[in-house]
Amino acid sequence: MTDVAPRMPRRVDGVDAARGLALIGMFVAHVSPAVESLQAAEFIALADERPRLLFALTAGIGLGFISGGTRPIVDGRPELRRQIAIRAVILIALGFVIWATLSPLVFIILDVYGVAFLLMLPLLFIRPGAALGLGAGLLAVTPALAELGERTEFVAMVRETPFKFLSDWVVGGAYPVIVWVPVMLIGLALARMDLGSPRVVGLVALWGTLAASVFLPLSTLLPDPEVAAEAGWSVPLRASLETLGNVGVGLLVVAAMLALLALARPGVRRVAGTVLSPVVAMGFMPLSIYTLHLVVISLAKRRENGFLTDDSWLLVIGLVVGSMAFAWLWRRYLGRGPLERALRWASGRDRAEVDQSPLRG
Repeated sequence: MTDVAPRMPRRVDGVDAARGLALIGMFVAHVSPAVESLQAAEFIALADERPRLLFALTAGIGLGFISGGTRPIVDGRPELRRQIAIRAVILIALGFVIWATLSPLVFIILDVYGVAFLLMLPLLFIRPGAALGLGAGLLAVTPALAELGERTEFVAMVRETPFKFLSDWVVGGAYPVIVWVPVMLIGLALARMDLGSPRVVGLVALWGTLAASVFLPLSTLLPDPEVAAEAGWSVPLRASLETLGNVGVGLLVVAAMLALLALARPGVRRVAGTVLSPVVAMGFMPLSIYTLHLVVISLAKRRENGFLTDDSWLLVIGLVVGSMAFAWLWRRYLGRGPLERALRWASGRDRAEVDQSPLRG
């Protein structure tokens, strides 16, 4: 018998809400049409990098929760790592299946997500301070390394082979694991703290404010990678500064959602809980919602002016509203999302919980 189940914290609506907002940001980034206004284009561009990093941040928090939260499990660690490893392999396989069968016009997150999970396994139970320090330290370096690596001849050669996915996993794709793992480490550290404490949430908001207000303005002083002729020192430096600042924005979003849904006055919590309940429901079943959105945008592909596209404001609205409605109704009447339920069963997690704690629902 292990102590995995009794120590598992309940889901935190604030974290699910942040994850749901990340999904909405991905929808906008994936299928929003080009706009003529520079201001509108810059606003839409915010939905590109920040939702990815917010998703990685909440993934790290999720790993911290299932490994015991503020009281990391002691017994059952090998079993938990085995379950996470099985999930990771399934996610990698699912990513390849979607790529091979649907060929959506976007980067697929699932296989990189699985690789990052595997890399997190030996780091799962390091101390919170070490996780936070290691994550922040790596995050100051790895985005620059990814930017430099993406521009090398070796990576360009790998992209011309059937092993292109390897370069995308490490440095060349939209979700390089050398950036994702540090962000997940920061999320893991947050989960080891008491996210129900006003003091801790205040500190998270302070860290996020400092990171966003310092690093993002500094990054604008350097040339944009798209207009820089070569990857000099300024280009990788800008990549690291932007990533640090965008993770700061993610920390602010998490802190705001926790404050609204858990720490505010009862009346505010009730209103916020009602208004945000569809977003929370999306974050409650991210694998199902993300996978379904890939199916939808793959079916929406069409040829315009000789090019394949799936961009459409109507599709953006349909994805957001449809996902909210689907997730809210499914959670209300059926509980856990369909793919989340299948993944838990395949990894043996549901069976383990039943064996260990028959009183759990």
